Amino acid sequence: MKIKAVIWQEDDLWCRSAPALPGCHTWGESYEYLLEMLEDAVQGWLEVAYKREEADPEKQLVELSL
Repeated sequence: MKIKAVIWQEDDLWCRSAPALPGCHTWGESYEYLLEMLEDAVQGWLEVAYKREEADPEKQLVELSL
C-alpha cells in the first residue's frame, strides 16, 4: 500500500496531511521527527477505521513500512 502525504513547514513546525485518509494529520518539530510521526498517524488511522468496520471478514488490516 502506498499513501501519499502532503508535507509543509509552518512557522517552526513541519506539518503533514494524507488526503486519502480524512482527518489524518500530524506535525513535528523537525523533518526527521515528522517522518517518525507519519508512520504512527497512518497506522493509528487505519486501526480506527478497521475497528469501525466491525472486523468485516472480507476486509484486512495490513502492516506497512514507510
